[in-house]
This record gives sequence, C-alpha cells and structure tokens, in this order.
Amino acid sequence: MQINPESVFILLIAVIIFNFFKDIFLDYLNSKNFDNKIPAIISDVYNHEKYLKSQEYKKSQYQFSKYSKIYSLIIILCFFYFDGFIILDNFCRDLFESPILISLSFFGIIFFGNELLSLPFSIFFTFVIEEKFGFNKTTIQTYIFDKLKSWILTILFGGGILGFIILQEQLIGVNFWIVAWIFITGLSIILNGFYAQIIVPLFNKQTKLEDGKLRSEIEKYSSKVGFDLSNIFVIDGSKRSTKANAYFSGFGKQKRVTLYDTLINKLNIKQIVAVVAHEIGHYKKNHIIYNLFFSIIQTGIMLYILSLFISIPIFSESLGIEIQSFHIGLICFSILFTPFSEIISLIFNLFSRKFEYEADEFAKKTYNGKYLIEALKILSKDSLSNLTPHPKYVWWHYSHPTLFQRVVRL
Repeated sequence: MQINPESVFILLIAVIIFNFFKDIFLDYLNSKNFDNKIPAIISDVYNHEKYLKSQEYKKSQYQFSKYSKIYSLIIILCFFYFDGFIILDNFCRDLFESPILISLSFFGIIFFGNELLSLPFSIFFTFVIEEKFGFNKTTIQTYIFDKLKSWILTILFGGGILGFIILQEQLIGVNFWIVAWIFITGLSIILNGFYAQIIVPLFNKQTKLEDGKLRSEIEKYSSKVGFDLSNIFVIDGSKRSTKANAYFSGFGKQKRVTLYDTLINKLNIKQIVAVVAHEIGHYKKNHIIYNLFFSIIQTGIMLYILSLFISIPIFSESLGIEIQSFHIGLICFSILFTPFSEIISLIFNLFSRKFEYEADEFAKKTYNGKYLIEALKILSKDSLSNLTPHPKYVWWHYSHPTLFQRVVRL
C-alpha cells in the first residue's frame, strides 16, 4: 500500500480523535467510582460534611475537564480542516526569510494563540472552582505576573532549545539529534541541580527553616540516617493555594528539602519529619538519578526518531503546504509520536509508583510509618482527594499510588 498525503492527514486526525476518546473514556470510568464506599482502612479521612464536599469537588473537576477537552479538540480540528497551518506558514514566510526565524515565529504564534484560547478555562478553574472549594489564594496580580513570567521562560528556554535544534539540523543534517541530545542533557542536569536556585525564586519566596524544635528534629533524623541536610527551606505556597506539599531537589552540596508553609501549618512535628523521611528516601534510593536518566534516554529516542522523519516531504504535503519545513515536520511528528509517548508515560508512572512505595518503606523503617500515614491522610483530606479512583485511571494517569494502596503497604 502506497502512503500518500491524504492517508497521512487521515492518520493525524485519527490519532488526535483516538487520544481524545481515550481520555474521555478514562475520565468517565473514574467518575463511575466517585460514589463507591471508601475502604475501611481510610474511612476516617473524611467526616460526613467533608466527604460531601469532596464529592462535589470531584464532580466539578470532572465536568470542567470534559468541557475543556471538547473545546481543545474543536480548536485543533478547525485548525486542520480550515487551512490553519497553511495560513500561518505563509504568514511567517512573509515575515522572515531565515528558516530558523520562520519556525520560531510559527511555534511562537501557536503557543500564544493556544494560551489566549485556553485562558478563559484557566481563569475559571483558578478563580471559580478552586475559589469555591476554598483552595485558591492567588490574586489577580499574582496570576497575571505568573503568566507573564512563564511566557518569558517558555520563550527563553523553549525558543532557545528549538532554535538550537533547528540550527543543528541545518548545519549537520540527519545526525543533528546527537548534538541536540547532548545539549538538552546538559541543560537538564543543570536545571535539575539548580532548579531551586534558578526557577523557584522567579515565582516564590524561599527562606531557610528557622531554628527551633522542627528544624532540630529534622536534623536529628537526617543525621541518624547519615544524610547531610543543612538546606531546609520553607516556600510560600500559601500565596497561591491552601494545598500542601514538600519536595526534594538538587545534587551534592546543592541538595535541599523544601517544605510548603501550608504543610507546616497543617501537620505536627512528627508528621512533618515523616514526610521529610519519605523525601530523603527518594534521594537514598537514587530515584532522582533514575528519573533523570530515564528522561535523558526518552529524549534521545525521541530525537533520533524525529531525525528519521523530519525531512520527509509527505508531512508538509499532508497539510497542503508545498515547501517542506522543520516546523511542519515537527508538528506531524509530535502527533504521530503520541501513542509511543503514552506508552513511555505508562512505564514512567509504573516506576514512579514503585519509587513512592520504596520511599514510604524507607520512612517506615528509619522513622515511623504511623506518622507518615497520619500525614498522608491529613493532606488527602485537606486537598479533597479522590479516595476511590478507578484502577484503570490510576494505572494510566497516577504517578503516585492511591492513598489506600500506600496506607495498606505501610
């Protein structure tokens, strides 16, 4: 069977529609479990009033997700069927002669167009849904500045990386993926190592945890497990949300544990130390290195496959564009690669859930599983978490085990 541009166009649409219905189906399956009885071992998470509120929150999120996905599908299909790519390609070629600038302007317009079209949904979710359930603490000013800063970062990092890849493709040809892979790998290592110093300060204020009972207890525990932890920071997460979190970042002397101020306000000292023990468990078990390695391998595979297909004229022809270009090839490739990226995501989630169990086990053995269970239950209650998700939804989407699974293991 000979592959022609029309067949490629149909395949692109088929992948988009299949992915849409897959997500809709999984969301629907998950919604059917909303009213399931909560397992006895975690039945103490919600009182009756809180349980009803969690049910309403889940259903609001489900409806919001459904309509936003339908909206996105309509926009994408309109772009395909009403010559959006042809119009935009011609517009960028009228602006610039350089292939790099043509491609960067092409993706820049798509990015900002998508941002503007999705803005109403973003605003509604933050200032209506999250506000209704008492989570939102973001002011209009903070929201606007967050958007502007994230756009600038996207232009600098996204545009810089894309421009570098296109330049290598022009200079080297089909083997551009090797140089691009090395470049992205180096950048990933730097960002992973210095994320807290480079990115976080743009959005949040970080302060060292002050001397006192909590700091001394954390330092006493970290010393006991042979973990040099002098960098314990508190982040002002409460400026945007009431939801709590903690995370580990950095390597070597740059490693640090960051606690949200909301976490400190909701948990007692022993529960916080248990959460820190879990985070240290990730480091002790080398999960950060494994995740980085997995990401680097994934990027290399993707770039190699991209190099094989990026110059094939049939991609441009399938969208009615006569001049073959990097940006059109990348658009088509990113869609056709979706099934493979879904498989990669499934594998990543499988390992991620395994790592969470291992970090929980580390906290249990080196500190106390009881306090970690208490912390997990409190955090689930305060974030109105879904305690009865559908197993297939968990398998596909969850990077962490469910509360029930973690408590049973502990």
